[in-house]
Amino acid sequence: MLKVQEIRELIKLVDQSNIEEFIFEHEGSKVEMKKKAGAVAPVAVTPVVQPAVQEVLQTPQPVQTAAVQTEVKPEPAVAEAEKQIDTSDLHQVVSPMVGTFYQSSSPDADAYVKQGSKITKDSVLCIVEAMKLFNEIEAEVDGEIVEILVKDGQLVEYGQPLFLVKPE
Repeated sequence: MLKVQEIRELIKLVDQSNIEEFIFEHEGSKVEMKKKAGAVAPVAVTPVVQPAVQEVLQTPQPVQTAAVQTEVKPEPAVAEAEKQIDTSDLHQVVSPMVGTFYQSSSPDADAYVKQGSKITKDSVLCIVEAMKLFNEIEAEVDGEIVEILVKDGQLVEYGQPLFLVKPE
């Protein structure tokens, strides 16, 4: 059976993607998700019955099924921040891997960039640590940092936006 945290991570990934429908089967559990109007619709988690087990269950026995209902709603503070910034002309710098986001090279060092910082495409913006390897993430474009989308020490997913940059 999937853990609640694993289900939450799946919901988050599907919500951030362009996928409209998602079905995931793992170790006897099945998760189905469908998006409605940009948000992930209720999620159903049901056990998957294997054919060999199905034969045993044909004898009259009570069968327990589990269902989890959840709905993802954006936090009000996040939703308000998204409304205030027009992202149509901004470049998103995304995480190339799953890992931990760090704004500086060490806890006592200054952050690589701050909101309003001028950058070049070779500028190091942050570090994403994965499996004890510290990977420097570069800007990809010349411009100005409009917003830093994640907090120092936060776990990030592959493809998750980290920075919004106004290209020059």
